[in-house]
Amino acid sequence: MNQPTTPHISDPQLAATLRERFGFAGLRGEQAAIVRRVLAGGDALVVLPTGSGKSLCYQLPSLVIAAKRAEAGEPAGVGLVFSPLIALMEDQVAALRARGVRASYVNSTLGKREREKRYAALAAGEYELMYATPERMLKPDFVAALDALPGGVNLLAIDECHCISRWGHDLR
Repeated sequence: MNQPTTPHISDPQLAATLRERFGFAGLRGEQAAIVRRVLAGGDALVVLPTGSGKSLCYQLPSLVIAAKRAEAGEPAGVGLVFSPLIALMEDQVAALRARGVRASYVNSTLGKREREKRYAALAAGEYELMYATPERMLKPDFVAALDALPGGVNLLAIDECHCISRWGHDLR
């Protein structure tokens, strides 16, 4: 695996979050430019090989944005990730939780009771990152939980976008 290429990061919050939440001293390859762009409010279309750290390019900025909001006394909000790959989202959430990140997911594998429990926790601001399948965008109970969330969505990511063929023209 590539060694970090940015051992010194000028943004102290970014460096602390990277180190404390993910255990990394720096970013690799194009990650630094992508993360800077996202933190500056820009959009990013990230196409990188498997294993190159694409997920970190949205997970890290979302946590940094939340931390900066919290420092300013504002509600942190949540990083919202739409992904059509249920197994991948479950794996990512498990890995994030293992690192102490308050992450969850909502997809068709959950029963109604569990979905409602997670929607209530989402609305209460209990999650830092929330993964959902694309069809959740159209579910009134999911939208209501997002509407109630203090701070709203601080970052929106669409992961594995190439797998969402049904969206087609509407994706833009």
